[in-house]
Amino acid sequence: MPRMMLRQMKRGQSGVIAAVKVGGELGRRIRDMGLVPGTQITVQGRAPLYDPVALRVLDSTLTLRNNEADHIEVDVS
Repeated sequence: MPRMMLRQMKRGQSGVIAAVKVGGELGRRIRDMGLVPGTQITVQGRAPLYDPVALRVLDSTLTLRNNEADHIEVDVS
């Protein structure tokens, strides 16, 4: 499976989170949202200027800013 950062994924692409590459408060917030290694995600859409990105995660939809998505590595299927 190819691996890329979440920010680079296109609408409709799916994958499994491989790593969250940030610590501290931001890393904790990302993990608290359920974005942990092994979690299946799908990019549902992006705002007109491509920030933020809407994700389908664990039967929920959440949004991330690109500066947050830069720290999440995904194995794309």
